Amino acid sequence: MKNILVTICARGGSKGIPGKNIKPVAGRPLLAYTADVAKNFAHKHNADIILSTDSAEIMEVGRECGLPDEYVRPDALANDTCGKPDAIRDAMLWAEERYGKTYDYVVDLDVTSPIRTLSDVENCVEMMDNAPDALTIFSVNPCARNPYFNMVQQQPDGYFSVVLGGMYTTRQSAPKVYDMNASVYVYRRQSLMVEPPRAVTPRSLAYVMDHVCFDLDEPSDYDYLAYLIENGKISIG
Repeated sequence: MKNILVTICARGGSKGIPGKNIKPVAGRPLLAYTADVAKNFAHKHNADIILSTDSAEIMEVGRECGLPDEYVRPDALANDTCGKPDAIRDAMLWAEERYGKTYDYVVDLDVTSPIRTLSDVENCVEMMDNAPDALTIFSVNPCARNPYFNMVQQQPDGYFSVVLGGMYTTRQSAPKVYDMNASVYVYRRQSLMVEPPRAVTPRSLAYVMDHVCFDLDEPSDYDYLAYLIENGKISIG
């Protein structure tokens, strides 16, 4: 059996949407939806969970959601310039020392992209099991626009042209592209022990979700998520 650590990274001090990680959505703090999936996965697969935050308020909400509260993210890993994989690595190394084990995989669940199911997480881990050379796996959705076909960019002279030179003239002939939805990441341990660690590596695979999933970037995104939850349009957990 693989040793698996689930990380939930939720630093404080968001400038775009203050308090976004614990902002109420359909009567529950946003963090609660990710906590539910993490706990279900950990219970089923004997995994450990780390809540990585520098915020006492987020820690308290996490505690109310049944998440452990022993680890505190260092201030140096809680600023706008620190890459998330660096914070994940620090949590992993702390957990390895705390629990006396070496993890095979770290599964990171993003609080602000909560539309995931337990099956999504399990499918990503299974993909890693079946691809021993893969270093990371991340979840994606098909995207509405394709840079090979129907996206344009402004040129230095002010005129617009099709991105990448417009070499494809039909949607069907253009290579398939996907949006990273930031919901589920699986890191093989060795992928985090390099400088700098990255989510996307030369040996990464994508898990294509068969349902809607999006990252919450704007205040209206929270309203839309609440609508989907309250009206039974999506399944989380």
